[in-house]
Amino acid sequence: MQGAAEIKTDVLIVGAGPGGCTAALKLAQLGVDAVLVDRSRFPRDKVCGDALSGKVVRCLERLDPSLAVDLRRQSELLPSWGVTFVAPSGRSLRVPFSRNTGEGQAPGAILPRMQFDNFMLDAVKRDGRVRVIEGTTAKQFERTNDGWTVDLVGQHLPHTRCHPELILDASGANSHFARHVGKLPMEPRHHCAGVRAYFQGVTNLDAQGFIELIFLEELLPGYLWIFPLPNGRANVGLGLRSDVVRKRGADLKALMTQLITEHPQLKARFANATMEGTIQGMGLPLASKRWPISGDGYILIGDAAHLIDPFTGEGISHAMISGMHAADVAASVITTPRPATSGAGGQRLHEYDQRVWKRLGKEIGISTRLQQLANKPWLFNLVVNKAINNPALADTISSMFNDLDMRERLKSPRFYMDLLLGRSPKP
Repeated sequence: MQGAAEIKTDVLIVGAGPGGCTAALKLAQLGVDAVLVDRSRFPRDKVCGDALSGKVVRCLERLDPSLAVDLRRQSELLPSWGVTFVAPSGRSLRVPFSRNTGEGQAPGAILPRMQFDNFMLDAVKRDGRVRVIEGTTAKQFERTNDGWTVDLVGQHLPHTRCHPELILDASGANSHFARHVGKLPMEPRHHCAGVRAYFQGVTNLDAQGFIELIFLEELLPGYLWIFPLPNGRANVGLGLRSDVVRKRGADLKALMTQLITEHPQLKARFANATMEGTIQGMGLPLASKRWPISGDGYILIGDAAHLIDPFTGEGISHAMISGMHAADVAASVITTPRPATSGAGGQRLHEYDQRVWKRLGKEIGISTRLQQLANKPWLFNLVVNKAINNPALADTISSMFNDLDMRERLKSPRFYMDLLLGRSPKP
C-alpha cells in the first residue's frame, strides 16, 4: 500500500463487541500497547437475544467493580430474576435464579445489544489506554517474522498499515480471519440459525423479568424465546440447529411469524402486538465441537472461536471470559523474553486453549448433552411435570444455568431414577 500510514503495536484486536472490549480493558490494565478496530461505527445494532447472565456481571466486576454498578444504571436495562421453561406439553416451570427473588441485585439482566456493546466500547474509550478505530475493516493479514502486517481500510481513515506482534480476533460469528486463517469451518451440526425481532404490546410479560424459553414440538431441538424489556417491549426470537433447518427446508422468519400468529400457546399474547422494524437473522457457531482457538501469532475470542453455548445459545459471557484469558496469555507472551527468531508462535499461545476449555469445557459438555435431550419431547415433558411438584428438582433445573456442581448431576443415572420416582436428588 504505497504511501500508507504506519501503526506499530503489541496487539491488534479485531472486533469491538463484548469479547474484544473485555480483552482491550484487560490489556490496558496489564500495560500492553493495543489497538482496537471495528468495521462499524458505534452505537450499532447486533442481532441477539439481549439476555445478560450473572456471568456477564461477574466478568465486569473482575474487570472493574464500577462497571457492574454503571451497567445496572442503564435506562434500557431490565433486571432478570429467573427463567420460565415451557414444555412441549404446554406446562410451564418458573425457576428463579435466586432463592431470594426481589431482594438485592438481580442475578441477570436484559439489555439491547446496541446499548450493551456501546456501554463496553465507551468503557474502553474512557480508559484511554487502547487506541480505538471505528468504521474500519482489517484486511490482508500477512504473517511476518516478528508479527503481522494488516491493512486497515476505512472511509475516514488514511491508508494505514498496522504492525502488531499478536492478533486477537473477536470479530464475531462471521469472522473472515477465523475462517481463512484459523481454518474454523461452519459445520451445520455445530451451528445454529436464529431470528429475532422487537415487539410492543406482547401480553403477560413477567413483572420480575423472567425470560421465557418455549420448547414447541415444531421447533425441537430448538426453542422460541420471549425476553421482556422496559416500557412494554420484548425481544422475541427462535433458534434451530442449522442441519435441522436444512433437513426441514425451514424458513425461520416465516416460521416465527406463523407461530406467533397461529400457535395456541402464543396467538392470544401477540394478538395486539406490533413489531418494530423487521425480523433479523443471525448465525451462531456452537461449542458442541472443539476447535483449536489459537495459532501462529493469533487468538480467537468468543463467537469467532465458536464458543456459543449449544443449549442456551449464550455467547456474551463466553466472549467476555475468553477475552479475559486472551489478554492474560497475550500479555504473558508479549512481556516474556524470547529468542529473536521465535516470534509469538502457536505453541506459546496454546495456553489460551487450555485455560478456556478448563473454564468452559465441562459446562459446554453438559450443555451439549442437554441439547441432545431437548430433541425428546417426552423426556422434557417428564422433567417439567415432576419439577412443578418437586421444589428440589426445580432447584436442580435452575442450577443447570447457575451452578456447575449441581449441573454435574445430569451425568448420573441416579438423577434420572430420582426423577422417575419423584424423589429429591441427592447431593
